[in-house]
Amino acid sequence: MRSRKLLPHLDRWAFDRIAAREWPVAQRVLPRLTRSANHGLLWFGVAAGAAALGGRPARRAALRGMASLALASATVNTLGKRSVRRARPLLDAVPLMRQLGRQPFTSSFPSGHAASAAAFATGVGFENKWWGLALAPLAASVAFSRVYTGVHYPGDVLAGAALGVGAAFAVRGMAPTRAQLAPPARPRAEAPALPRGRGLYVVANATSGQRSGPRPDRVAEVHGALPQAEVVVCGGPEGMPMDKALEEAAEQALARGGALGVLGGDGTVNAAATVAVRHGLPLAVLPGGTLNHFAYDLGVETYADAARAVESGEAVAVDLARFRVGPHQEGQYFLNTFSVGAYPELVRIRERWAHRIGAWPAGILAACEVLRSSTPLSIEINGERHAVWLLFVGNCQYRGLGTAPVRRHDLADGVLDVRVVHAGRLAGIRLLTAALLGTPRSSPLVGEARLPRLRIGGLPNGTPLAYDGEVSAVPGELTLEKRNEALTVYRLLPN
Repeated sequence: MRSRKLLPHLDRWAFDRIAAREWPVAQRVLPRLTRSANHGLLWFGVAAGAAALGGRPARRAALRGMASLALASATVNTLGKRSVRRARPLLDAVPLMRQLGRQPFTSSFPSGHAASAAAFATGVGFENKWWGLALAPLAASVAFSRVYTGVHYPGDVLAGAALGVGAAFAVRGMAPTRAQLAPPARPRAEAPALPRGRGLYVVANATSGQRSGPRPDRVAEVHGALPQAEVVVCGGPEGMPMDKALEEAAEQALARGGALGVLGGDGTVNAAATVAVRHGLPLAVLPGGTLNHFAYDLGVETYADAARAVESGEAVAVDLARFRVGPHQEGQYFLNTFSVGAYPELVRIRERWAHRIGAWPAGILAACEVLRSSTPLSIEINGERHAVWLLFVGNCQYRGLGTAPVRRHDLADGVLDVRVVHAGRLAGIRLLTAALLGTPRSSPLVGEARLPRLRIGGLPNGTPLAYDGEVSAVPGELTLEKRNEALTVYRLLPN
């Protein structure tokens, strides 16, 4: 009984002490800050800015922060405030200048603003601890502003913050972070350690990544991370052809016992991987494209990640997949995905518009156009005839949040991830989902299998196919197969 009376007494005592103290700077800032956080608007703005300007890691952190905020807000409003009916503090002791023009009328316990602030900052911190620490002062200020303006007791704020942190942990339990699902460190591979990049020959694609505006200085980008690396720029009006640049770089790396490097998107990395395998060289991947699927699945998200791995000589062996016409032909490798059906046409239309309006809007417009004009494709898969919208084949098994396969956990699992979007009811909507996610989403219309080898036939000559973001034509019947642990790539290994 004493403790039940003591806690409210301490809560009111702390509230009165805060109300009685002079806070000159806070008087101008905190009322505005607390109003900006109404309905989560402050955190929506932070998330939108991060998603627009910060690249893929920032978008991932923003999404996790907003998911944590949504869960915290739902918990506070459905359980917290209905379970504990606590009156708001009396405003007699709070200076008029601090008070809000419109007072909240819901239960005082717990603080929804504190829960949202703590949930968002903690969720972001689970993706990147430094970003989370940077947001912590802002989140703490929002939480404190609720006491400062007289709408909550300190205990309400502490309970709300605890709920917010718990919501972020719950989201992490349902949707593990990339750190929790880091690619396995096996199988390790031998690669030379190249301090400051000495002995690394990097081919940088000047046309990868940015679609508009001035092109970045690729040489300066590489030297910022690896000062002694040799850099050759390909693509664009002044760069040498990519095939020639890669061959010359590989020959120099081979002669000096070094390694081949590549800066660009998935198509550029694909070309470099083919050359690296042919010459038996390790490959360093610097993510410089729009999506960088292979680099991100590898666990290399920045130039600094690649540089640390190169300097320490840490590397792994990963699988390659390839498609070829005959058993005695080398065929074409792919690192990420292969597809036939409507998706290659979508890629072609998307690339035509991407440099004008951006990759994501162009993908949506392309998907709508494909849905309007495309028809199912008749195809033989391992000797059986099917009518399909899309045949997708991934190099290694794709996983993801929920049922959407969006990334790979293991790049050396020895399988092809085969998914077929069959013709049928709502197939067009499923195709649109596949276009937006980059791979088809599980549904009754989708058939799945994990195979080491796949035969595709019955296609007319010239049927388009897409692999690693590039579009080509089917020369005839194809065989898709794996080359297990064929490519050595630099990647930081966990301790």
